[in-house]
Amino acid sequence: MASEETRAVDTRTAMSPTERDTPAPVGASETTALEKGPARAWATRLVVAGIVLSAVNLRPAITSLGALLEEVRDGLGMSGSVAGLLTSVPPLCFAVFGVMAPRLARRFGPAAVVCAGMAAIFTGLLIRPYAGGTAGFLAASALALMGIAVSNVLMPVIVKRWFPDRVGSMTGLYSMVLALGTSLPAAVTVPMTHALGGNWKLGLAVWAVLAAAAVVPWIPLVREGRERSVPAARSAKAQAQTQTPASASARAAEEQPPLRITRSRTAWALAVFFGLQATAAYITMGWMPQIFRDAGVSAGTAGLLLAVTMVMGVPLAFVIPRIAARLPHQGPIVLVLGVCGLAGYAGLYLAPAAGAWAWALLLGIANCAFPLALTMVGMRARSGPGVAQLSAFAQSTGYLISIPGPLLVGVLYQHSGGWGLPIALMAGLMVPQMVVGVLAGRDRTVEAEAAAR
Repeated sequence: MASEETRAVDTRTAMSPTERDTPAPVGASETTALEKGPARAWATRLVVAGIVLSAVNLRPAITSLGALLEEVRDGLGMSGSVAGLLTSVPPLCFAVFGVMAPRLARRFGPAAVVCAGMAAIFTGLLIRPYAGGTAGFLAASALALMGIAVSNVLMPVIVKRWFPDRVGSMTGLYSMVLALGTSLPAAVTVPMTHALGGNWKLGLAVWAVLAAAAVVPWIPLVREGRERSVPAARSAKAQAQTQTPASASARAAEEQPPLRITRSRTAWALAVFFGLQATAAYITMGWMPQIFRDAGVSAGTAGLLLAVTMVMGVPLAFVIPRIAARLPHQGPIVLVLGVCGLAGYAGLYLAPAAGAWAWALLLGIANCAFPLALTMVGMRARSGPGVAQLSAFAQSTGYLISIPGPLLVGVLYQHSGGWGLPIALMAGLMVPQMVVGVLAGRDRTVEAEAAAR
């Protein structure tokens, strides 16, 4: 281990932080196009708009359902176990479809795939309340979640490609907007449904409008093929004049064949960390309102409590990636978030209604392990292709790990008749999450580890 760590660190200490994130040079034709200042600025604004609008659409399909889960269960005649299966569909789809994202991006370009993903979200959200029966509801949900899955994987890739020297800040912006898109449906779905006459189908379908807006900024980028350009790239001549051994090494890394990601211990640690934080997040989004409602909290207040949990990610998702990007080891942040999670679960067990707002805040802080994981994906690989592989591996494997969690919570809740065992399960999973998070936060790259084994 010591020799592997030394080799991993040595490959990065020879280059500055900016050089570590510098992408491979683009072709001559791309470079010529990029030299046009107005065109480059226009394309960059579209990318930023696309990232923001896409991020805000990556969770409403899930949290809007969590706020109305009881109404959906009654309307479709679901048992507690089937409802648990429904809350397990998101990680299942993310695992199955997320692994396809790098291959699709290589063939069609990242912007084209994200554009198609937003269209899939729009279609799935629009038709799922009216698909008829549980099977139709699940199928339409899977369509929307397929779009979310590929976009989840490609967002870090787009950030790395277009903003290689601002990975932390752009990941923070993306994560902050994603948190806003998570909390907003949780807060307003119930009152909006009441305003629409109490029709839960309309209350779910209305979120398709937001997804339709997210398609728009990607269309010009797809038509112009600008997703294949890297705005931060310099001209080939300038690169030749200023080339350093570190930048040459980074370019060589880009040109290498796909790395054997499964040889990297850091990749596995990051995948398990991603899976455990996703387990906690989807249990929270799917079941926390029901925990509060069973404790005597009204449906509207339970939705607001979930919104508070999710909205904590708005400021923290912007701050945490920026701090993490400046630290050589992200383990301390992992531990702080884990302790907050343990405290929140203890509160849910001991006094779910009396301290509801405090527990919602603590669990909201703990859920910020997600933007931290995204930041580590960008930091644990040197090259754009490396980030794409690591993102797909960590997210697909991680979401696969997270599938049993929400389902098991539903089964335990139904058969035990209370929330004691499910909450104990949630708290117990937080401990290994902290352990693997510390391992994933070490200053090393998956390329170095894969080459050393």
